[in-house]
Amino acid sequence: DLEQNPQDKELLSSIFRIIHTIKGTCGFLGFSKLESLTHVGENLLSRLREGELTLNPTIASALLKMVDAVRQILGSIESEKNQGNVDYGSLIEVLSKLTKGETVDDVPGASPAFEENPPEKKEEKAETSVVPATETAAAAPAESAEPSEKKPERRQESRAGVSESSIRVNVGLLDKLMNLVGELVLARNQILQHSSKNDDKDSAFVASSQHLNLITTDLQEGVMKTRMQPIGNVWSKFPRVVRDLAVACNKKVRIDMEGKETELDKTIIEAIKDPLTHIIRNSVDHGIESPEDRIANGKDEEGSLLLRAFHEGGQVIIEIVDDGGGIDPEKVKKKAIEKHVITSEQASRMGEREIVNLIFAPGFSTAAAITNVSGRGVGMDVVKTNIEKIGGSVDIHSKFKQGTTLKVKIPLTLAIIPALVVTCGGERYAIPQVNLLELVRLDQQANRDVEMIHGTPVYRLRGNLLPLVNLNEELGFTQGNDNLDEAKIIVVLQVNDRHFGLVVEGIADTEEIVVKPLSKQLKGTNAFAGATIMGDGKVALILDVLGLAQSSRVLSEVAERALSEKTTVEAKKSASTQNLLVFAVGQKGRMAIILDMVGRLEEFKTSEVERSGSLDVVQYRGEIMPLIYLSQVFSADTYGEEKEIMQSVVYSENGRSVGLVVDQIIDIVEEEVAIQKGSDRPGVLGTAVIKQRVTDLVDVRDVIQSTIMGYYDSETPALQEG
Repeated sequence: DLEQNPQDKELLSSIFRIIHTIKGTCGFLGFSKLESLTHVGENLLSRLREGELTLNPTIASALLKMVDAVRQILGSIESEKNQGNVDYGSLIEVLSKLTKGETVDDVPGASPAFEENPPEKKEEKAETSVVPATETAAAAPAESAEPSEKKPERRQESRAGVSESSIRVNVGLLDKLMNLVGELVLARNQILQHSSKNDDKDSAFVASSQHLNLITTDLQEGVMKTRMQPIGNVWSKFPRVVRDLAVACNKKVRIDMEGKETELDKTIIEAIKDPLTHIIRNSVDHGIESPEDRIANGKDEEGSLLLRAFHEGGQVIIEIVDDGGGIDPEKVKKKAIEKHVITSEQASRMGEREIVNLIFAPGFSTAAAITNVSGRGVGMDVVKTNIEKIGGSVDIHSKFKQGTTLKVKIPLTLAIIPALVVTCGGERYAIPQVNLLELVRLDQQANRDVEMIHGTPVYRLRGNLLPLVNLNEELGFTQGNDNLDEAKIIVVLQVNDRHFGLVVEGIADTEEIVVKPLSKQLKGTNAFAGATIMGDGKVALILDVLGLAQSSRVLSEVAERALSEKTTVEAKKSASTQNLLVFAVGQKGRMAIILDMVGRLEEFKTSEVERSGSLDVVQYRGEIMPLIYLSQVFSADTYGEEKEIMQSVVYSENGRSVGLVVDQIIDIVEEEVAIQKGSDRPGVLGTAVIKQRVTDLVDVRDVIQSTIMGYYDSETPALQEG
């Protein structure tokens, strides 16, 4: 183009800038050969740009040969991780002469780019040959002394460069493509639903619908990947933000980043940019102390700010960790009372974590004065709101004078999500699976175990109190289902590390849904986050799990009381409760082992038992494991007939295992056990009443020590190690 329009200053400047950029980068990376070549090319282009020289065919040819040489070196750097061994001295000399205005007879170089198989005589004179990067393999220089028969093989190994492996696509086109894929998913769901009702399971229609399902799934995954971007694109500006804030606040702050390659949908990337920036500003301004205060507190004068991102459970977790002064709960409590966020009575009943989370209240700020950095009262509430708008959540953990960790959970994408479809009031509703923990069905008997705490129903699920929310009641269909004779289906959900159960009428299915925005009439409703079109063409609303939890108040009063009750109960239990494995030794004896000492429960055939010295042994997980018969140790009456299968408790310590053979495994129990000491029987810790039966507790180490001599002697090699 420049040769056709030699007076085009803009085009000439563009070429000059590219060569100048390559030269500067080469100096930084240590590519001296490429730097030398581009340096003389830059000088020639500079004189052309200043009008001191006029472009002619000789100069154009020399510049083209320089570009070919640059491509060849870049190709060698990409494929061979070095600059190659071609000598470009003659070309550099020609470029230097042309820069000085001298004339040259010929411009050295290799065959033209369009010659895929240059003549043999040209390869012999390849000392200064230059070819494009895609033809690097076809050029094999004389000084490399590489046999000519290998040249075709090298040419076959050539591959496209980095610049040829990607293209730029307009974001609007990607968004349109994503919308079309969403419509395709809806059509796929409709066809699958219709095919499932088809009685002829072997029909071509069913087979075609399944094939469509596979193609749609692959296409959906591919389009989703095109919209994914590394979170490092957002983080790239944060070092500058931290530096400027640190200077403005007279602080020293170091920022570290982990997981910059973690990918998110572009719409999510855009949505979290501002909230993350605000969190980081708060960490530098409020969190990290001044160098003087840090030294006084025994810390390094330079504060640390860590950004960490990783995938977990179908979501992306972003952690912002600082080693600053943390949040003072008393200061937050006092400020919250002053601003009438809470009353003094409420504050007295709140735990430390709940007080710390008051920083997310609207208009709340602990800053002493309004500055250009903070104190305006528009802060963490906006951060939380914006993150929750995209289906995410934010949680904070802080230790006073030690530091603060903010954990942000966000979905990978917003366009197409997996969901659980439930029924209620004759309608279908979708629940995003990122909030789903488990499904529980309460039969009539279990239904009667539902308790009432402060007017809210709760169910004790595996020892933990689970607040219940009736979807019928929340949506205003009925006043709740209080019929204890009817079974209940509970969808256990998680919001902000809190759990609650949503009572629904039935479970329809799980499927991927396309998220559609709500109309203006429904945007103010806390119960719904969006809508979708089901396989039969009907609309189903997507439930807003956080909104349901807030409107039913399960995340505030009941949850805190239930949590405090659970903590109190567990604290009392931990002082005296033991998990025990109970088993029979002999015909009448009952013994137990503390469950923490049980590695595994195994069964062995009697025919697998072998003899080694005075011990019975079995081959177990690549080692030789000795067996100890507890009925023999405690002189118990064994069962009359020998069993084909023996039950064994495997005890492991320091990489060695011993099998304790028992007559019968009875149960694993969790009880408050009062152990009565004073037993003089060897191998017995004491006696307790377990499940209303007198039970001896086995001293495992004593039993092993008395049975296998020298087992705990470090100088004696273990049996299985031989």
